[in-house]
Amino acid sequence: MNAPKEQVIKMYAAREEIYPREIAGRYARLRWLFVWLTQLAFYCTPWLQWNGRQALLFDLGTRKFYIFGLVLWPQDFIYLALLLIICAYLLFLATAIAGRVWCGFACPQTVYTEIFLWIERKIEGKRSARIALDRQPASLRKFGKKSAKHAAWLAVALWTGFTFVGYFTPIKSLMGEVVTLSFGPWEWFWVVFYSFATYGNAGWMREQVCKYMCPYARFQSSMFDRDTLIITYDSARGEPRSPLSKNGNGDGGSCIDCSLCVQVCPTGIDIRNGLQYECIGCASCIDACNTVMDKTGQARGLIRYSTERAMDEHLTPTEIRRRTTRPRVQIYTAVLGLIVLAAGTSLYLRTPLKLDVIRDRGSMGREVEDGMIENVYRLQIMNTSEQAHVYKITVGGLDTLSVADADTVRVAATETRAYPVRLRVAHGAGHSGSNKINVTLTAVDQPSLQVKESAVFIVPH
Repeated sequence: MNAPKEQVIKMYAAREEIYPREIAGRYARLRWLFVWLTQLAFYCTPWLQWNGRQALLFDLGTRKFYIFGLVLWPQDFIYLALLLIICAYLLFLATAIAGRVWCGFACPQTVYTEIFLWIERKIEGKRSARIALDRQPASLRKFGKKSAKHAAWLAVALWTGFTFVGYFTPIKSLMGEVVTLSFGPWEWFWVVFYSFATYGNAGWMREQVCKYMCPYARFQSSMFDRDTLIITYDSARGEPRSPLSKNGNGDGGSCIDCSLCVQVCPTGIDIRNGLQYECIGCASCIDACNTVMDKTGQARGLIRYSTERAMDEHLTPTEIRRRTTRPRVQIYTAVLGLIVLAAGTSLYLRTPLKLDVIRDRGSMGREVEDGMIENVYRLQIMNTSEQAHVYKITVGGLDTLSVADADTVRVAATETRAYPVRLRVAHGAGHSGSNKINVTLTAVDQPSLQVKESAVFIVPH
């Protein structure tokens, strides 16, 4: 008796290569506009100069973040947290209004995929030529085209990785290290890591990042409602699908089942099957369908940006726009406005000077010459501005309290300085034990720049 044959059960489907077709149209132009804007900002910003230094620099070594005229220190971490919160609320607001518009037009994954696809088309040709090339057996011609494409991808990826590291290490010195081949280990690691991530994500993984790796694709539906703009297929107008006959007359719906909307989709979905989480909202299918409608003499908008409510209730564009200001959007906008206002006000009122008064715990209050009582302190002065200042030290809180040393100290721009100081009071001032005092630091050239801190003065029994 013959034994039954073994069956191989695959637990997952093998990935099918997607060859997005190039399409021209309003949304394709808009997407390329965002490619240019984001990449000009990304590649050019590290080279901008401000007050003799890099305008935007996150210097982790010195723990200072330079953002044009603003210098943030570790103590200012709250502002970075607020910046992240603002970005998150902007994303929530944009999603509530227009769905995954960020993913489709400005997300780095979309932007670099567009750049890498453009390179691929220039070297390997249009969609049909790329499919044919991949199906051909190995040859010198195929090897040459593939090598040229990957070399161009690697060049873009390496320059991207270099620019990314330039936000954390001054990019001019980084360029000098490139010329002299004197990269440090961390520079090497991050340049290679970010270059590899760009090359792998935009060149090889593409739609897999959006479909499987990006968490936003999984929870973005929770921010949708019936009035969120999404890419929709008008099935009432398009069905039943009917290919045009040779004389140009179709019998059925407006959709001629040309499948161009599928061919241009970077994630390979069919939007005619309804909204799917894989849809990144890039609107390539809208451009493709509008092109077909123009050629067949039909009205545009078979695939368009619309809302679930508009499709069900046949709302006009004006009625759709009115529902943009629904309560949910108003709440997002109000919260975002309050956070921005609070952050802006806090930054405007922020004093670019910080002071910590640390009493020397190694020595208690002691009696010195002339019957004076002396305590020793260390003033930790942080000048967070980009201008050097001379500060005057004044003290109060106890009668006869005075500074025994020089009462002025110079602190350079963006410098932290530890300055030892001795404070004295006459015998009999205050009471035995701890006495509350205050230390005030005032810029000599800018009296409005002032900070006050409390401390204690020990009077021995």
